[in-house]
Amino acid sequence: MSHVALIVNPFASAVDEHRIALVERVLARLGNVSTHLTERRGHATELALSVAGDVDAIFVFSGDGGFNEVANGLGPDAPPVGCIPGGGTSVFPRGLGLPRNPVSAAERLVAAFEEGRTRRITLGRVNGRRFLFNAGLFFDAELVRRIEARRSRAGRPGDIAFVATLLKLVAEHRGRFDPIVDIEGVGRAAFVLVANAHPYTFLGAVPVRVAPEATLETGLDVIAPARVLRRTIPGLLRYVLTGRGRPESVLALHDVDRVDVRSERPLALQADGEDLGDVTESVFEAEREALSILT
Repeated sequence: MSHVALIVNPFASAVDEHRIALVERVLARLGNVSTHLTERRGHATELALSVAGDVDAIFVFSGDGGFNEVANGLGPDAPPVGCIPGGGTSVFPRGLGLPRNPVSAAERLVAAFEEGRTRRITLGRVNGRRFLFNAGLFFDAELVRRIEARRSRAGRPGDIAFVATLLKLVAEHRGRFDPIVDIEGVGRAAFVLVANAHPYTFLGAVPVRVAPEATLETGLDVIAPARVLRRTIPGLLRYVLTGRGRPESVLALHDVDRVDVRSERPLALQADGEDLGDVTESVFEAEREALSILT
């Protein structure tokens, strides 16, 4: 009989007492389940660190922020992690192909544990903070910040609010983003998107295909438009939605271990949808084979 931990963010938009009980019932097929509710930002990291040595698997019922915190609390010898979607977007488990329904996802992950089905994955790291699927400097980080500012007790705003926020950001810059960051050994760019997985994120049901070659088993992929003009936006949009026909003006790196970026002024930085504040220097690194996950 196994002993597993369930770390739950009770404040995530798709998490409530009823769903927690249903997920616990599914996990109980494996044996003893110890449930831990997060109480504050960063608490999931502390919980993951405290339980890792005593359990056979760690399940996380949360949004992407909770998954990120757990990944930041585990060492290379940690037990495998199963991510159960409990957020409004839940990019990481959806990217793994897990069902959006938390009970169905839990059942799939329990079967993976029983069958020994795990993946050893790379974790990204930016300025010491790990990330599972993406990190970005300036453009998407500014979007994350603005969306977070509109959060209510019901969670983050939905896709319509996201699109409205994106359009407002583009309009404020009059559809123009000039080079403002220096990517060491690569060149100057308007902003930087770093992918550890594909897709980069989701817009509703639509995957955002910023770095279609990125995988969880390889290094980092970097996408950085050298300059964005009104006339180049349609081509960029087609590329983002299809993953094909990358414009020549877009700088790209595939499967790299480290990227150093400096900016002319402090810019917003995000990792897995979490605002990391403003920075002038960003070091993106790949930690290969850093974590085992259930799929």
